[in-house]
Amino acid sequence: MAALDVSDMTVRRDLEVLEGQGHLLKVHGGATLLRESTVHEPGFDTKRALEHEAKVAIARNAASFVEPGMAVAISAGSTTYEVARRLTGVPRLTVITNSVPAAEVLYHGGRGDQTVILTGGVRTPSDALVGPFAVNALRDVNVDIVFLGVHGMTERAGFTTPNLLESETHQALIEAGGRLVITADHTKWGISGMSTMARLSRADVVISDRRLDLTAQAVLRAEAGELILAGPDEATVPARAPLGAAAAVSV
Repeated sequence: MAALDVSDMTVRRDLEVLEGQGHLLKVHGGATLLRESTVHEPGFDTKRALEHEAKVAIARNAASFVEPGMAVAISAGSTTYEVARRLTGVPRLTVITNSVPAAEVLYHGGRGDQTVILTGGVRTPSDALVGPFAVNALRDVNVDIVFLGVHGMTERAGFTTPNLLESETHQALIEAGGRLVITADHTKWGISGMSTMARLSRADVVISDRRLDLTAQAVLRAEAGELILAGPDEATVPARAPLGAAAAVSV
């Protein structure tokens, strides 16, 4: 390992870490990258470690839409988890989620006047609860706003996930909400999961980061109600229009 100026032990240890995070597969004599597919679903810890600064900036912007006393739905996902972390101090908040990590952070760190409702269902590798139990729990629910994380987004397929049951559950979340806010960092553009959760035009707001491709920006501005590009250097975020107000395109 002279070219890298590291020991064999260091390389083996690093490969083990990368394999554990789902980035590669160790083989005899080295390692090989795992090929992405429309049904590949990384684990929650793996997803949370990727583009962390961008996800925090996106979550900061998303949380600014929430006001005391609202009813909010939060889908499973690493970016929506960061949104949940920023809602722990909002008074009288009611949160419905199919995300085990989001429910835990709100339960352990939230205010005493908050209500947290975790749907039932089958647990996926990304710590989502999905399937008929989750869908039935959401069927008669009405909330002010839905925060939806996505596996990928394209102009043709819209917002997608590799998990069919998760798609059905998140569609039920979407139907429960008044305003749909998509949280998706720039790496999600051009990725297409097996199942479409919603078309781009269904989103009232898409929050991404400033490294989002210019072509993607143009498509999302044309299709979605509002596009917000978040930056990790932001100390504050702008005030939001009240629910139901016309959305202006923003960058």
